[in-house]
Amino acid sequence: MRQIIDPQLQFGEQDISAIRLDPKSRDDIPQILRGLQHIYVTAELREQVFAILSEVLPADADGQGSVSPDTGRPGMEQWKILVLGTLRLALNADYDRICELANQHATIRQMLGHSGWAEAGEYNLQTLKDNLRLFTPELLDRINQVVVRAGHQLVKKSAQEGLAVRADSFVLETDVHYPTDCNVLLDAVRKSIETCAELCAAEGLSEWRQSAYNLRQLKRAYRRVQQLKRSSAKDPDQRAARQAEIEQAHRDYLALAEQFLQRARDTRARLFTIHRLPAALLAALDGYLAHGERQCDQIRRRVLEGERIPHAEKVFSIFEPHTEWISKGKAGVPVELGLRVAVVEDQHRFIVHHAVMERLTDEQIAVPLLEETCARFPETTSASMDKGFHSPANQRALAALVPFPVLPKKGKCSAAEAAREGDPEFIRLRRRHSAVESAINALEVHGLDRCRDHGIAGFKRYVALAVVARNIQRLGAILQAEAQERERRDRKRAA
Repeated sequence: MRQIIDPQLQFGEQDISAIRLDPKSRDDIPQILRGLQHIYVTAELREQVFAILSEVLPADADGQGSVSPDTGRPGMEQWKILVLGTLRLALNADYDRICELANQHATIRQMLGHSGWAEAGEYNLQTLKDNLRLFTPELLDRINQVVVRAGHQLVKKSAQEGLAVRADSFVLETDVHYPTDCNVLLDAVRKSIETCAELCAAEGLSEWRQSAYNLRQLKRAYRRVQQLKRSSAKDPDQRAARQAEIEQAHRDYLALAEQFLQRARDTRARLFTIHRLPAALLAALDGYLAHGERQCDQIRRRVLEGERIPHAEKVFSIFEPHTEWISKGKAGVPVELGLRVAVVEDQHRFIVHHAVMERLTDEQIAVPLLEETCARFPETTSASMDKGFHSPANQRALAALVPFPVLPKKGKCSAAEAAREGDPEFIRLRRRHSAVESAINALEVHGLDRCRDHGIAGFKRYVALAVVARNIQRLGAILQAEAQERERRDRKRAA
């Protein structure tokens, strides 16, 4: 059983609309809470957001749908999930800090609907993790559109004012270590051994009772390979001998890894056929075995056979397999491990749209990104992008989507292209395009420096929640500036 928020105030509880926030505070939390308070006290805005929050429900036992909000034990109210999820991303905090803030920060507890009297309303860490993961990227995108519309009502001079958007992409890193084919194989075999040991222990089997010793053997072989790769020799004979030693160390490492993988496959077969374990319980083990087999094959082909492994075949993490190896040519950043994220910001500094780019580059995402932006906000009148988004087809498509596209061409321009790029309006919008870097930096500071959630679904949810949190904070900053201006005028009038 769930409700968005308890409409009945408890003894000692303060209404959210009456919570006082310091307009002079320069911390992030008052801005975030002010934005959330505006959502709550504005009737039309609250109805729209609450209608979306009513769909934030856990899946049922079959995983085919959602549980009923009217039956079962009381669950966390959806308003609390929105407040804590916004704080987590806007503050770039982990679950431990959010748990501490939810239990100890007085103003946050008032925003969550707690009275401050002697009540038990404490939050457990696992409860927060389970509930904050109920959001989906689609629901968050709908909330974001509502929040952006609310922000536009505060800052737009007229309803007919158009939007001048600017788009760019950046890399959001996944939470992985630097990959080599040998340490990815180590991860795969290690998890295979640990998973087999856990499954056998649950079934009362003792065949993996020496799993800790097996892991030490595997790590010893891996360290041998690692140490030999670091050493260098200048003499040609020494280099040849060292190369032979490296190849032998790889053979020993592969032989040991394949031995453990074969044992794990045999264990898996017995658990499935004799002990009748369901395939769902063995799915994780199947994944680790597949990763291990692939890594053994690639190490053999690369080190022993001298083959160059195609980039498309490589996997850079068995835990975050969606991770990509991205080199954007930035000074001091030779490579980034993660996924590209494209963001679209308007002239009022609200992020109106975003997209996670799975195996896509800038020129491939340009048209779909702007099509979806125009579908959400038809009042878009101009769109600026940098040269990385250019292609002749993109130039034509963007011209059909918005009245004034700003997309500089790579290389030398023809006379017509030079005239287009020399237009004063083109130059003005192009000079303002760099402001999108400020939006990207704000997102990176407020959560999107490294994704802490797991899996591609968690990655997309993390990005969508960060965008919502950033827009709510922007909304709160506008309201805080207005409150400061009112106080300034009141002081001046009183003097």
